[in-house]
Amino acid sequence: MDKDYAIKSDTTYNHSISINDRKTILISGVKKIDSFDNEEFLMETSLGYVIVKGENLEIIKLDTYQGNVSIKGKFNSLNYVENTNKKDKEEGVFGKLFK
Repeated sequence: MDKDYAIKSDTTYNHSISINDRKTILISGVKKIDSFDNEEFLMETSLGYVIVKGENLEIIKLDTYQGNVSIKGKFNSLNYVENTNKKDKEEGVFGKLFK
């Protein structure tokens, strides 16, 4: 499932990440969810893009007003993407899959 959820953009959010027992994650400061499926979430936060990878991932709470996202599943990795150019970022993510 490929979705694009925009969070209220005129607000500045503090960014934090909290992981509980590698089963749930709460991310604050989310501006937009660019895409997600049961193995990967790509989100724009107030401090850059974040990629969360794992298994059986699903959104359990989305607060578009506060910029908070809660995800459950088994988490394998969390990475910040330095390049904010969306085309380059997508090429990096998809390029790795198809090499």
